[in-house]
Amino acid sequence: MREVADVPALKSWIGSARAAGRRIGFVPTMGALHEGHLTLVDEARRRSDAVVMSVFVNPLQFGPSEDFDRYPRDLERDRALAAGRGVDLLFVPSAATMYPPGADTRVVPGPAGERWEGAARPGHFAGVLTVVAKLLHLVEPDVACFGQKDIQQATLIRHMVRDLDLPVELAVLPTVREADGLALSSRNVYLEPAERHDALALSRGLRAARAAWQAGERSGPALEARIERELNAAEALRADYIAAIDPEQLERVGEAPAGTILAVAARVGRLRLIDNLILE
Repeated sequence: MREVADVPALKSWIGSARAAGRRIGFVPTMGALHEGHLTLVDEARRRSDAVVMSVFVNPLQFGPSEDFDRYPRDLERDRALAAGRGVDLLFVPSAATMYPPGADTRVVPGPAGERWEGAARPGHFAGVLTVVAKLLHLVEPDVACFGQKDIQQATLIRHMVRDLDLPVELAVLPTVREADGLALSSRNVYLEPAERHDALALSRGLRAARAAWQAGERSGPALEARIERELNAAEALRADYIAAIDPEQLERVGEAPAGTILAVAARVGRLRLIDNLILE
């Protein structure tokens, strides 16, 4: 695996790969890698000949009171995991490389970005879309892989690619979970044992609502109430939102056909966790 930190070196490597006729897959990350990220690498490998991964903790997507300074960082560990999974090029730019002085242009999402995570974290998705647009422009991948756990993010990136005619194929892979159902997240390392136990209410509530849907329940509010019962039983957990939403504009639905997303966000101790399921 080769590692580069500046744009000219990245472009040189990409140019050589293109000249050799290699199809490029891309996995953008903020590091603190786990099996969810590595599953994206596996998919990128299946769909391409050369895999590029970026590790960049993007300051634009953190609000002033959020955990940018505390976000887990372990580049040495990330290098080893990426190399072990077959990443060909690791791109580790600095903030100054990504946002040189005077770089004040932002990619702003439409109305779907103002709901749920967008309402809870103002400006978050403008930061996400801006960095993803820059990375797609720099890497020029044939396919880019994202995880379903950040379903609103993946939806907005899909909108951006469609609306701006970006020449890239997107692959969104199912959420990878621990054996007990907890969705993998880089922030899970900060959960205390009791908090981790209560955090299981998110996936438990989603599974309960899915079981109700599979048994014939089609009311969006009824499915939300089923999730809420599980979350209310967890002492350390405070729900931010529980929503049955359509997969395109992410608006709350009255009736929940196949494809409806069940999304939840909750605070557990100092952490804020998200999870979702797609009804199918």
